Amino acid sequence: MADDFSFKIEKNLGTVAEGKGGWNLELNLVSWGGRPAKYDLRSWSPDHQKMGKGSTFTAEELKALKELLSTLEIE
Repeated sequence: MADDFSFKIEKNLGTVAEGKGGWNLELNLVSWGGRPAKYDLRSWSPDHQKMGKGSTFTAEELKALKELLSTLEIE
């Protein structure tokens, strides 16, 4: 039996980059398959019906990533 692939963007937190054809790299709170929403970073089509590959994070994982990024010197 196939997994439930439903999703709902609970909250758009911001656009990281604008891409070609209207696709944007966005940080959102997304509920996958009716489960509690997680932080999600991926490319979305303009109508949010199609998506690219991305990464999802729990609040704890996103806090750890934020802490790690704050220590980096970005060129």
